[in-house]
Formats: sequence, C-alpha cells, structure tokens
Amino acid sequence: MSKPIRRKLNWLEEKLPEGLLVDAAWLGKHGFSTALRRKYIKASWLEQPARGVYRKPRGTLTWQQVIISLQTIILREAIIVGGRTALELQGFAHYLQQRTGTIHLYSAKPLPTWLNKLKLDVRFVHHNSRKLFDNDPITFGLSSLQFDILKTTGTSNDLLQRGLTFQPWGHWDWPLTLSTPERAVLELLDELPGHESFHQVDKLMEGLTNLSPRRLQKLLADCRSVKVKRLFFYFADRHRHAWLAQLEKDRLDLGSGKRMLVKGGRLDPTYLITVPEGMDGV
Repeated sequence: MSKPIRRKLNWLEEKLPEGLLVDAAWLGKHGFSTALRRKYIKASWLEQPARGVYRKPRGTLTWQQVIISLQTIILREAIIVGGRTALELQGFAHYLQQRTGTIHLYSAKPLPTWLNKLKLDVRFVHHNSRKLFDNDPITFGLSSLQFDILKTTGTSNDLLQRGLTFQPWGHWDWPLTLSTPERAVLELLDELPGHESFHQVDKLMEGLTNLSPRRLQKLLADCRSVKVKRLFFYFADRHRHAWLAQLEKDRLDLGSGKRMLVKGGRLDPTYLITVPEGMDGV
C-alpha cells in the first residue's frame, strides 16, 4: 500500500466513527475519489450498504446509526425522530398499539433517496416539519445544536423549549435527536384520523401527567394546525391534568367554524370537531 493511501486510510479510521455512515459527497469533500472508494471496498476497508453510502464493515447496521449519521455527519441538518416513534422511545409505547417497523422522521427537506434502500427491518416515513410549526428549529436548521460526534460533547441551548431533546444511544452514547413528549403528541395528533386511532390517542393523553406547560404553551403558539390544537384541548379537557390549568388557551388561535374529522361522528360543542360516537363526553 502506498503511503498516501495509508495516510488517507488512517485519517478515515480516525474521522469516521465506528458503525456510522458517510455518503459519497462527504468522502469526495475530504479527497476520497470514486476510484479510491472502490479500492477500499474491494479491500474490505469500507462497505456500501446502499449506493452512495459507506461505513466500516463491522457489526450490524441499525436504524439509529443511520439517523445519527444523518444528524451529525452527513447532512448536519435537522432530521428529527418524532411523533409515534419519539413517544415509543421515551417510554409511552404501552399506551399505543405496537407498530414496529415504521420510523417517523420530521424535516424541512426531503429525505435522501437511499434511506429506504438500506437493508433494515424498518421503513422510514417522512413528514414535512414546515407544515406543523412556525419559528421551528427544524425549519431553520439546528443552528443552536452543536454536537461533536468524535468528542461526544454538545449543547442543546434553547432546543428543549422548542420541543427537541437528545437521547443517548449505543455504546458511545451518541446523541439521537428527537421530539420531546410535548412536541411528539402534537405530531401524533396531526395523524388523526387517517393514520392514528382516537381511542389510542385518548389512552396516551390519559397517561401524559408530567408534561411541561411552558413547553406546551410555546409549541401550541407556534402550531399552524387548528385541527391539532383543537384535538389537543379536547383530549386534555377529558383528562384534566394539572398542567392544563397553567396553559393560556385564550392566547392561542383555535380558528373558527366546524371541522369534520370523523364521518358520522358526534360534534363536540366546545371545540366544534367531530369525534367518534364511542368517545364518552367529558
């Protein structure tokens, strides 16, 4: 092996964390030509899980490694684990019927095309984060989130109040960035009625006794969806959690007029949304 190739291989060994992915653009930016990448693959120094992405050939690739790679190395843009998946990861799975195999991701831009070509036992579903929130750190990029994957150090600044948090993952405690429960439940409500069940969401809301009213107020003020805000207060009223009294509902825009969410359902007189007949009154 020539000295230049050995030096580049040593650099890659240092800069590419164990188990994580990089793409062709990242390698090209750091001087690894197509020919050199082919040489590394042939020598089994790199493997190619899908066209255009690379990793060290050690261990089984997991979806968490893929998303952490996107968040910290490949894109360094905001792709957030959210909705149902974020709730499951934070211990609320027992309130929701298990749907293993689907990972809900939120970003302002489309996901890379290679993502669902990886040989994983999950499917990635993209949600446009611009649809749901104004003044959102996903929309503007994670400028207040700086994480050095090699030194495993970082800061979240005001992200917690924006509804985002870290969850350490794996042997090296890599940071998986995901929605807090306050944000994730609003993302989940956006899936009603087409992709989620009223009764499961009702059970989930019953168990959310420790939400942060300050965080909720900020997220609800930024929420663009009248449907989501009305549904949130409909379920919150049903369960009368202590945090509900600290929310300033009169400062939020709940829109006007009726919203038909369920054909043949009953109209809730407070929030003017149709809900399933089987949902008991407050």
